[in-house]
Amino acid sequence: MQNQRVLIPLIGVIALVMVGFVLKTAQAVILPLVIAWFLSYLFAPPVNFLARHRVPTGPAVAVVMILLFGFFYLTGLFLYERSMAFVEEYPKYADQFTQITAVVAERYTMPSWLSFGQIDWKQQIGQHLIAFSGSFITFTGNLAMVLIFLIFMLLGKPYFESKIQRAFPDAQGKRIATVTASIAGQISRYLYVKLLLSTASSLLVWIVLVIGKSDFPFTWAVLTFLLSFIPNIGTVVASIPPVLLAFVQFYPNFWVAAGIAIALLIIHQVIGCFVEPKVLGDKLNLSPMAILLSLVFWGWLWGITGALLAVPIAAAVKIVCENIEMLKPVAVLMGADTHDSNPV
Repeated sequence: MQNQRVLIPLIGVIALVMVGFVLKTAQAVILPLVIAWFLSYLFAPPVNFLARHRVPTGPAVAVVMILLFGFFYLTGLFLYERSMAFVEEYPKYADQFTQITAVVAERYTMPSWLSFGQIDWKQQIGQHLIAFSGSFITFTGNLAMVLIFLIFMLLGKPYFESKIQRAFPDAQGKRIATVTASIAGQISRYLYVKLLLSTASSLLVWIVLVIGKSDFPFTWAVLTFLLSFIPNIGTVVASIPPVLLAFVQFYPNFWVAAGIAIALLIIHQVIGCFVEPKVLGDKLNLSPMAILLSLVFWGWLWGITGALLAVPIAAAVKIVCENIEMLKPVAVLMGADTHDSNPV
């Protein structure tokens, strides 16, 4: 008995390491599958709605996918136009930034390893832009696989619950159906709330940048919308490019850029620290430490895409742990401190 108590945790650790190795090695296949799984929670409601109104599943999925293809087409067209516009303006910003760094290097004594005046900013930033464009091309290449997975998942969504109940005994089938329904509800609620809050945040960012007459306001608003799905650090990262561009654009007048930075900080603090916790409340019931660890782990495993998926994955893991007797302590540790307790 004592040996079993020691072996079970060791086997669990070994299993986790093996699962992590498989997820990392098979990333090219598993990641599109996971993305499609989460997208299915967004697009399953309209498919189910059409199915309830006696629209066959195939045509219902086709309607949803046509709308999705249209969205991706317009998004790709927008990104292409914005990229071309930024490429046209890039030499101007690079020359301006080179002048700023030269003035800083002339006025202040900088260490040799931090000599800004000796850096070729055009070449350095250009290399990063090329690397980013390569990553974007890889992402668009994987998009086709995501859409294929999504089509098959949506085709099976209306029949999934009835299949579970037929495949397992009554009690077990109801329990599995309850777990899957809970996961679906948690993820759907999280995605829809984040979609609403990200839209509001990006709209406010756009208004601030338009009032400040900053270049590419809509581009930075879209970036804010996308990165807002990364908890805690996404909005901070999204604020850096427009603020830096404003400092370069309005040089030597830094007051406009400083005002934009303060306004963006207020927007993200109000939405991230007050509105979002109030709207979401304790629906996900995840502790900040669980969110942080999930963000670090999935971000390390799958990069920025993993960071985007970190919170819903953590919510799904917690729900599964709640329904497995041996893993209930893990669910308790992952949960938020919402119950009455007497801290030492």
